[in-house]
Amino acid sequence: MVYETEHHEIQHCFPAINSSCIKGKHSRHESNIMYMFFSLLSVWTVFLNLLVIISISHFKKLHTPTNLIILSLAVADLLVGLVMPIDAINLIEMCWYFGDTFCGVYSIFFAMLLTASLSNLVLIAVDRYVAVCHPLQYPQKITMTKTIISICLSWVFSSTYSTAFVIDNGYFDISRKTNMCYGECSVMMGFAWSITDLILCFIFPCVLVISLYLRIFYVVHQQVKVINTLMKGGKCVKEGSVRRKTESKAALTLGIIVTVYLLCWIPYYICSISGASSTTINVLLWVLHMNSGLNPMVYALFYPWFKKTVKLILTLKIFQPASSLVNIFSEHQL
Repeated sequence: MVYETEHHEIQHCFPAINSSCIKGKHSRHESNIMYMFFSLLSVWTVFLNLLVIISISHFKKLHTPTNLIILSLAVADLLVGLVMPIDAINLIEMCWYFGDTFCGVYSIFFAMLLTASLSNLVLIAVDRYVAVCHPLQYPQKITMTKTIISICLSWVFSSTYSTAFVIDNGYFDISRKTNMCYGECSVMMGFAWSITDLILCFIFPCVLVISLYLRIFYVVHQQVKVINTLMKGGKCVKEGSVRRKTESKAALTLGIIVTVYLLCWIPYYICSISGASSTTINVLLWVLHMNSGLNPMVYALFYPWFKKTVKLILTLKIFQPASSLVNIFSEHQL
């Protein structure tokens, strides 16, 4: 696509450079609407995920292995929100104005966020699988220390893999620029990396997550059926049964987040490796971006504690003495 003025003149990203890319074709009105939409989406994503991060970090009652993984996912989503404006400029103008070096760094950073989000979803699935299917072993198998180590390893793997992916695909190789116009930021994937990426970042995590959640949903269905039968029969439901029902509800809530992410991720990944049009890939990429702003809304809908912590944060009550010790699971607030 090309950008034409009222005199039907083609504009380039860098008019003074002969090898410059051609700018995108958008009217000023269209560009303004798109910039406004992406700006609001960025602010929305950063703000909501910041609330999640503050909530879990500040309130001691939320310091659980499951919430630590949610915190890690919120950090990745917040970072996605921060880089949205850069992606928006590149999408609307169809020009990369930030230089070759920053393009390489940005490519590594964005690939790391995608990989980290996916690895966090795998950790969530494993955590919920153990909590629901092996509740008696959960306290020993899933501890705070083990969870922190797992999260750190997932981020280290994501950053290492993304760096190797971008560098080994020749981004910083000068010869690759002969096939690109000036003002373009993209990474050309080789065949070996296509297969590796397909297995490590698509087939394996997706199959693992889907398999774990199919097992979780089956066990949840059986547990809820037993508990409901006991309650209808007028029998006393023990604390352990109530706890299993709570764990099941948490698994279903997080299952919604995982399912929505996979529904966004799978079409994007399939189209990116199958050579779909750039327009289709860009649309699906922004669907992934919007997913980062949807996760906190799921917490707000299904987690009463999130509504309470947001109220405490927005009313600045978290600055009161001992506010981190408040029992947000009770009706009594500060």
